[in-house]
This record gives sequence, C-alpha cells and structure tokens, in this order.
Amino acid sequence: MRLPGAPSAANVCHPRKLREPRRQDITAGFSKLSSEYYAVTKLYVGNLPFTATEEGVRALFSKQGTVEKVSLITDRETGRPRGFGFVEMSNADASRAMQALNGADFDGRALKVNEAQDRERSGGGGQRGGGSRRY
Repeated sequence: MRLPGAPSAANVCHPRKLREPRRQDITAGFSKLSSEYYAVTKLYVGNLPFTATEEGVRALFSKQGTVEKVSLITDRETGRPRGFGFVEMSNADASRAMQALNGADFDGRALKVNEAQDRERSGGGGQRGGGSRRY
C-alpha cells in the first residue's frame, strides 16, 4: 500500500555512490609532465673567445649531458659578443659539466664555468649617489 503523496518506486532517485579517484586517474598525466619538467641548472660560462658560437658551446657542453638552452651575451649597441654566456642543463649534467669544463681550454682560452647567480634587478630611474633631497 502506498501512502498518498509519497513517490512511487519509479520516481525515487537513488544517489550514486561517490567513488574515490583511482590512482591511475591521479597519475595519468604525471609521467608526461615529469619527463617534460625537471630541475634545470643555469651555468655561467665566462672567458669565452669572441669567436664562439652557440652551436660550438652547445657541442662542447653536450659531451657532458643534454643541453636545454645556450645564450651568448652580446653588446646591445654593437651586437658584438661580450665573452660570456649561459648554458642550461639538468642538475646532474650541470654538475658534471662544471667539474669537467671549468678551466678547460676552448679555442685557446681557459673557460670559467660555475652555477649562475641570480642578478639583482635595479628598479631603474631613481637617484644615483648621495641620499635623497627634501625641499
């Protein structure tokens, strides 16, 4: 017997059980992500010959591991090389490259290779020298 106003069995909504996310759902994209992103170390490379090219520096460092990026610094006004640059490699490869290439001869010059230090950015503008003036 059905009570008046009570829903019939056909109209009763049964909520679904909430399922816990499966491990494969959580980690599905992780392997792709982890292979694309890993810790990279930026190396400073100093005392480069002015004839050095990105390809030449890449070839030298690739003997120690995979090179992600090479940047040789040039003068803004003249476009001429400034004799230093940066190489980005994975942490393990960068450590190996620092040990192997610091002091190594490259086209007659002893390279200086070490971990790049973050450069403090100046705020631009502002006053140089003495303190501030108040009128």
